[in-house]
Amino acid sequence: MERLKKMKELISIGAEKVSNVSTFEHPATFLEDTTPTSLKSFIENLRVDILACTCEELIADVSGIDVSLANALRRIMIAEVATMAIEKVTIYQNTSVVPDEVLAHRLGLIPILADPSLFAYKDGNVKVKYLEHSEYDDKNAIKFSLHVKCCKHKDKDTINKEVLSDKLKWIPMGDQKERFADAPIKPVHSDILIAKLRPGQEIEAEIICEKGIGQTHAKWSPVATAYYRLLPRVTLNEDVTGQEAIKIRDVCPMGVFDIEDAGEMKRLRVKDSRKCTSCRECLRNADNKITLEKFKNHFECICDTNSSSCCVRGH
Repeated sequence: MERLKKMKELISIGAEKVSNVSTFEHPATFLEDTTPTSLKSFIENLRVDILACTCEELIADVSGIDVSLANALRRIMIAEVATMAIEKVTIYQNTSVVPDEVLAHRLGLIPILADPSLFAYKDGNVKVKYLEHSEYDDKNAIKFSLHVKCCKHKDKDTINKEVLSDKLKWIPMGDQKERFADAPIKPVHSDILIAKLRPGQEIEAEIICEKGIGQTHAKWSPVATAYYRLLPRVTLNEDVTGQEAIKIRDVCPMGVFDIEDAGEMKRLRVKDSRKCTSCRECLRNADNKITLEKFKNHFECICDTNSSSCCVRGH
């Protein structure tokens, strides 16, 4: 049973090869396996631990699932979580070197700090059937204005030579000023470069934001990157001491190992196996004294967000 458990749960990493990489989903794959397979057992074994959560990054340990479910969670975060993004740009004046369509595209990629759960979808924005509105109003849209003109005064520096995202001015619609009094709507970052101007050049535009999902367009995706990796496990098969221990510690670029004093000799110990990137330098210098494995059902999920909604919600 120990061998069976290892085949089901662990990937073995050698100095020159990786073995036991297959997953076994069907409960009858191993006749001697008596582990119950049901929705109830899946729920009991599923575990999610939040390791770090900020407005810019989420790191979580997810165990008890298959790689297909881990990838499904990743794809959902990328394509199925709603945000607010710039959808319609009406340009009244643009004498910069940036063409109108490029300017509109750059504006669309600016993340907007607004809670999408407080807005409805506009008609035709998503394929699924939500509560929809056919016209722009305070329930389904956010309005900004952009008006910047570059000038050069006598004996003074040129002003407005860079158009940054802080130039977007929120224009409340309906009762939005009262609804968002505690968290005014604005771009997430105030220093995103939109265009550069020379004296006399001008940009004037009216901007409308809509609620959407990343499946429709990447500008609605709430994450910059979302990925996962299998959690590694590093095991010492026997005591490694003396200069050999120091050599293995120094050859690891990630600081997985450390040295502890054991009487008059120095002994190798595993300091933090989570840092392991499977470079296998330790295996090439350890003569089978170290076992490197990865859990098939334990994932470290990392999500770098664009901060468009989590800061508003206080998560």
